[in-house]
Amino acid sequence: MRLDVIFRVAAKIFIPFILVFALYVQFHGDFGPGGGFQAGVMAGAMVIFYAIIFGLEAAQRIVPPRLVELMVPAGVAIFAGVGVVSLLFGGNYLDYSPILHDPVHAQHIGILLVEIGVLVTVSGTMVAIFYTFIGRGR
Repeated sequence: MRLDVIFRVAAKIFIPFILVFALYVQFHGDFGPGGGFQAGVMAGAMVIFYAIIFGLEAAQRIVPPRLVELMVPAGVAIFAGVGVVSLLFGGNYLDYSPILHDPVHAQHIGILLVEIGVLVTVSGTMVAIFYTFIGRGR
């Protein structure tokens, strides 16, 4: 893989666009198709693509395995934490209306936070599965 200059240059061009599109899907998800799951898959695929082109060690320097292990429960904690905050403010679990003074604004913020939790969990799970399988042969 060291002599594949075209793949490396193309990857360096495509990876930022993959990240930007994943963020677009994430932040556009409450207004149209997309959201945390789709953005998480794209973000995880971006890391996997980087590892395929530049090697596992290079990918693990950028996204260390310890960080990947923390991403899965952190995303679940974000998701569940939004629901608990709703309970603490007197609403139902994942009823975002009582969180802020404006219920409509609270719904947008609540959905965005839940989708961020999903993104973190999905991308962390994808990368963790990839690291586990690719590391078995070493």
